[in-house]
Amino acid sequence: MARHRSQPRIYVALDAANESRVRELLAALDPSLCGIKIGKEAFTVLGPRAVEWARQLGFPVFLDLKFHDIPNTVAQACRAASDLDVALVNVHASGGRRMLEAAREAIGASENAPALIAVTVLTSMEDADLAEIGVTDGAEVQVGRLARLTAEAGLDGVVCSAREAASMRAIFPGEDGLVVTPGVRPAGSARDDQRRVVTPTEALANGATSLVIGRPITAAADPGRALETIVAGL
Repeated sequence: MARHRSQPRIYVALDAANESRVRELLAALDPSLCGIKIGKEAFTVLGPRAVEWARQLGFPVFLDLKFHDIPNTVAQACRAASDLDVALVNVHASGGRRMLEAAREAIGASENAPALIAVTVLTSMEDADLAEIGVTDGAEVQVGRLARLTAEAGLDGVVCSAREAASMRAIFPGEDGLVVTPGVRPAGSARDDQRRVVTPTEALANGATSLVIGRPITAAADPGRALETIVAGL
């Protein structure tokens, strides 16, 4: 497992598609309390500028583009992501061993390289959803299968539901092992389109190393205060 820069406990999902909203959210949040996850929505509209704005304010950035393509294409995309000086990059583990190894090689093993993790099973998917695409063993078995493949390929960790976090820590142990958990909702928050969800304290207790939290913070009347409240409860 390669060395990589340290990761914040919380990444706030910046799922916005216009510059004014992105800048408004960045200004409302404290970079000492969180990193910023920039996903497909913001990156498609704003491109690398969104990463630059967050980095200029001191936020670690999780570039959440979930690369999944032929090995050479994913390798080139990972190399480009690394050049953006982000802290975390992800790919889809279901792209297979050769794709994972190509991504690992492209990121490199320097001390300042971004961490490279793989998505196992999306937290919006349940066993019935997986069965429709031919995965009949269920989410728990599929997550374990893809996590072991990810570890064998030399990546730094996985994205998974916090419900699977404990078993993932057995596969990615130690300080360098990363278990990043989306689908985290503070008690009383709406589930939105997530299914396999837990609270922040439950996620950390289960073994998560970084939490991805979006709408409970970004849709709040005061996003900065919402973030502070969550951090205070950890």
